[in-house]
Amino acid sequence: MTWLTVALLLSLVYVVVSGSTTRGVQLDSWRQFMTYAKDGFIEPGSVVMQSDRLIAKVKPGTKGFSERFGDEPAPVSVTIAPTAHAKYMEDLDTANVPYRVDMATGALSQVLLTILPTVIVLGLLWLLISRSMRGAGGGPGGMLGGFGRSRHRETNKEGAQATFADVAGIDEAKEEVAEIVEFLKNPKRFQKLGGRIPRGVLLEGPPGCGKTLLAKAIAGEADVPFFSISGSDFVEMFVGVGASRVRDLFKQAKDKAPCIIFLDEIDAVGRRRGGGFSSGGHDEREQTLNAILVEMDGFEASDQVIVIAATNRVDVLDPALTRPGRFDRAVAVQLPDVAGRRQILGVHARKVKMGADVDLDKLARSTPMFSGADLAAIINEAAILATMANKESIEMTDLDEARDKIRWGRAKKSRKIEQQERIATAYHEAGHAVLQMLLPDADPLHKVTIIPRGQAMGVTFSLPEKDRYGYAQRYLSATMRVLCGGRLAEARKTGDISSGAAMDIKMVTTYARAMVLEWGMSEKLGFVRYAGDDSRESFLPDKDYSDDTARMIDEEIRRMAEAAYADAKSMVETNWDKITAVAEALLRLETLQSEEVERLMRGEHVERPTVAQMLAAKPAVPATPPATAGDEPMGGAVPSPA
Repeated sequence: MTWLTVALLLSLVYVVVSGSTTRGVQLDSWRQFMTYAKDGFIEPGSVVMQSDRLIAKVKPGTKGFSERFGDEPAPVSVTIAPTAHAKYMEDLDTANVPYRVDMATGALSQVLLTILPTVIVLGLLWLLISRSMRGAGGGPGGMLGGFGRSRHRETNKEGAQATFADVAGIDEAKEEVAEIVEFLKNPKRFQKLGGRIPRGVLLEGPPGCGKTLLAKAIAGEADVPFFSISGSDFVEMFVGVGASRVRDLFKQAKDKAPCIIFLDEIDAVGRRRGGGFSSGGHDEREQTLNAILVEMDGFEASDQVIVIAATNRVDVLDPALTRPGRFDRAVAVQLPDVAGRRQILGVHARKVKMGADVDLDKLARSTPMFSGADLAAIINEAAILATMANKESIEMTDLDEARDKIRWGRAKKSRKIEQQERIATAYHEAGHAVLQMLLPDADPLHKVTIIPRGQAMGVTFSLPEKDRYGYAQRYLSATMRVLCGGRLAEARKTGDISSGAAMDIKMVTTYARAMVLEWGMSEKLGFVRYAGDDSRESFLPDKDYSDDTARMIDEEIRRMAEAAYADAKSMVETNWDKITAVAEALLRLETLQSEEVERLMRGEHVERPTVAQMLAAKPAVPATPPATAGDEPMGGAVPSPA
């Protein structure tokens, strides 16, 4: 097709150029031409009569032409009427001017000049369409070209950058997928007893727990082709493209079996069908899901194509997708426990230079509910902090600061705060800290500071003694009272309230609502779940109870919040002297450890230099800023709901 287009363009250029060179100078009229002919200025044998014009050559040296053409004959032409050829021939015969008749050339030239541009435009359109059709290859897509092709990335063992040695903290999940790798390497070992390897494996768990890393490790361990694609890559603006890409992906996978297909974020196309608002017509996501269902169920036993999918919203997946025969096995990739966190920190610590005082066991204990991605970010942030401080290695203080920065934001020590707002913040945090020390069912206090961090003007840090996978009623009640203590202490000192308790109020309401709707902790409403399913398929709230029950739910939530507020108010009034002592120490020292808070509550004093005293003792500005109380090693810390 390309050569045809080039030929048409060359023909057009030839016709235009040849026409212009042949016709030469355009004479004004037939009478002017005959004047030149009668005067003998026309070159003998050069006159040619065409259908719409007459062309000839003027002898060299003719006045009016010699300046332009010099010693060469000058080409001229004159337009004639196609219906008066007999008259023109008679005039030429009378003047004894020999001529030649060539009607076909003139007509062909006229036709080419008329239709050739249109032909060229149509040819270009045909070229584009044919290339698009060829671009779809043997797969589907038609005139959409490459839209129908799968956008997967193929990886082999040599191109993989992760192995099972890089996966830590999820030993059970690693063992399950290791079986898949073993089957692909040695299928006869499983077939000897008649066993069938699962056709699909679904990795599900919270974000950052290592689902994608586990899939990359499979690619690094299995010496087979590894096709990876995201669920969003299937969906386009054209209906049917997603299904086309699914078919193309599975076709290529079957051609290269044994192999692995990894579908990341499969909930983008695998959501439950029939939910939400449907237009009643073709739905691109449902068409794609149907194609996945058909392809996964159409495998032969000898295909040896294994599909691995990852999602953090397994609750919204279509039941036809998760049934045995498609995704036979669901592998939970959950947040790591303390032993898993220690293993993950060890994996990432291999890539950096650690100091002698670094205690990864202590850091693992101080990071409950941290994901693998969070732990990797802690190591990286600590390396950046140590580099900016011109240190030779990462110290424990860098890891502590990195942990707090990842979870709560950067400490803003340079922020200028009005004294009145500073006092309100100190009493607010003191109210949290004292109640947390007094309530045995709450998380142990770790430290309290009025140095702004993130969006908070002050923070009370707690240190859970263990990983918590559920919430006891006593723990929830104690935590709600700790949350109320900040507002109450601030209001008693300043005689006013502020928006600083917004997060406290939100957490109290969230706990009370969950206790009533989900956890059956209300004696009035009983052992019943009133919360709807969180499928997020509809904009309408899922409420399966009457208006009277809704009124009782609101009353119970309010009663729990008010009971926590009343108990916290009584504790604040009873222990006001302790709150005052802690708040005044915070105004002076800015940061207090739990041991110091305990001493202040016993009536003792905390004697250590303040920030101003340390700066006064060292008037010279060192290369590295001196450590303040807010930079002390914090050990482990987990944010309390405050």
